[in-house]
Amino acid sequence: MTAVESSSGSAFAILVALSILSAAPEIALAACRLAKFELPVTMSGHKPMISARVNGAAALFIADSGASFNVMPPGEAARLGLPVGPAPFSLHLGGVTGEGAASLATVRTFTLGGVPISDVEFFVVGNEMAAGAAGVLGESVLGMFDTEYDLANGMIRLMQARDCGRSVLAYWATNQSYSVVDLERSTARDPQIIGTAYLNGEKIRVLFDTGAPASIVRLRAAQRAGARPGEPGVVPAGFIHGAIGQRELPSWIAPFASFKIGDEEILNTRLRIGDIRLRDSDMLLGVDFFLSHRIYVASSQGKVYFTYNGGPVFDLSIPPPPSGGASDEPRDAVGFARRGSAYTARHEFKRAIADLTRACELAPTEADYFYERGVARLGNRQPELALADFDESLKLAPDNLPTLAARAALRTERGDPSGATADLDAADRLAARDAMIRLQLGELYARAGQFERGIAQLDLWIGAHRGDAGMAAALNGRCRARAQWGRELDQALKDCNAALRLNPTAAAFLDSRGLVRLRRGELGAAIADYDAALKLNPARAWALYGRGVARLRQGLTDAGRADIAAATALEPHIAAAAGARGIAP
Repeated sequence: MTAVESSSGSAFAILVALSILSAAPEIALAACRLAKFELPVTMSGHKPMISARVNGAAALFIADSGASFNVMPPGEAARLGLPVGPAPFSLHLGGVTGEGAASLATVRTFTLGGVPISDVEFFVVGNEMAAGAAGVLGESVLGMFDTEYDLANGMIRLMQARDCGRSVLAYWATNQSYSVVDLERSTARDPQIIGTAYLNGEKIRVLFDTGAPASIVRLRAAQRAGARPGEPGVVPAGFIHGAIGQRELPSWIAPFASFKIGDEEILNTRLRIGDIRLRDSDMLLGVDFFLSHRIYVASSQGKVYFTYNGGPVFDLSIPPPPSGGASDEPRDAVGFARRGSAYTARHEFKRAIADLTRACELAPTEADYFYERGVARLGNRQPELALADFDESLKLAPDNLPTLAARAALRTERGDPSGATADLDAADRLAARDAMIRLQLGELYARAGQFERGIAQLDLWIGAHRGDAGMAAALNGRCRARAQWGRELDQALKDCNAALRLNPTAAAFLDSRGLVRLRRGELGAAIADYDAALKLNPARAWALYGRGVARLRQGLTDAGRADIAAATALEPHIAAAAGARGIAP
């Protein structure tokens, strides 16, 4: 997109720097240190999606390294209730197939990766987004620091390099070769990730663009390299359109003897070409290139480092969107699954189920579609149908960790702890020692009554994720597992205290510490923690029940019975669950 100047400027960057990187974990490379802040990414079709909150409302955004600034279509701004005013100087924003007049909306509180950021600006312009996205996060967010794109592993990392000088920042490439490309000058007014490559020996400028579903060469550059529509081997490939503008442009697939970037050269390849608008570059390196590589954009050094993951670099199988007004209507299983997953994210479960059912019909051997439909059916309060979908998904892909975890949770809720444990044991065998899913497995083992095994999972996660934003929740989970188990209560109290130092106003953490103190016979301290938890959240059934037990043990019969009655009204089976763990008056 055409670069414009953001009115929030450096103030926004400073706010994010202070809020995000102040507690970020670091990677040490000799004297060089890299602070990182991780943004999980879900690929929806060929769009890298990041979850965020707009003034508290959940929303999905496309991570677009090719966009200079944040963009939101008018319909999404209206849906999210954002006031829209004029943009400075009657700005127009341009994309690969057109341009449009922009307005300006300011999000009062934009929450990214759990971090609230004040007064984030979006230019309001363009067509409704695919994949259920509320908008685009551009370089005004993604490019504030160094950025690592690890899309194949579902992660974008904002990185701050400290004392790195000329150190090689491809820190993961310990046993593999890496390439490096110099970045052209990029400024706050014109943030662009542009480097140099060679097409059939002709020097071209390439834009690293996660917003492009597939790489594409500008027609003029392709012609300079010897590929022209109408010549042998150059075949029509349908029409393309972008996020801004209404024009649709023809594209072709053309053969090239060589594409070289850095030390990597691809011989006898085929690329999509089209008469697209690119102000400062000749080619978009799209999501296909990012998925086949791990990429570190070192703005601090003016370089891009990358390594090859494997598989095809350029994906020519991505169909261009159809012409006409129904450009967002799915035509294949991928399209229906993409839209269905987006509906799930918006809690429009009936629409999600309809789309995902169509995806399952069109691609009955694709395990992920059954998993996604199971998630939507859970949201729609159809647990039996969800369980059937998870069963089918695991028949097709028995080693799928998210599906195993989802079925374990559902089996626990349905009173099948042995089935849940079997799923969790399978996930435990499959997961890497430091995998993020260990945190979820720890919670699920505890819910299934396997406290010691849950604690072991949390030990692994906590040991591998020092400084992680999820540390407080992990410490609380380990504290609560020990409290429910009724053992190792000294360690449990240390964990709860540590969690509360990180977040002193978390009702769940106070509830957990109350249970530890109840187990230790410290009735007054337990009641004080339960009082504090219930002041923050009066509907916490376990806090009410624990306080009731403590009061009854103190001889406060009426107050204790009232608490237990209130807890039972919220969770009818709480007395049986507590009794199974030895928690009773």
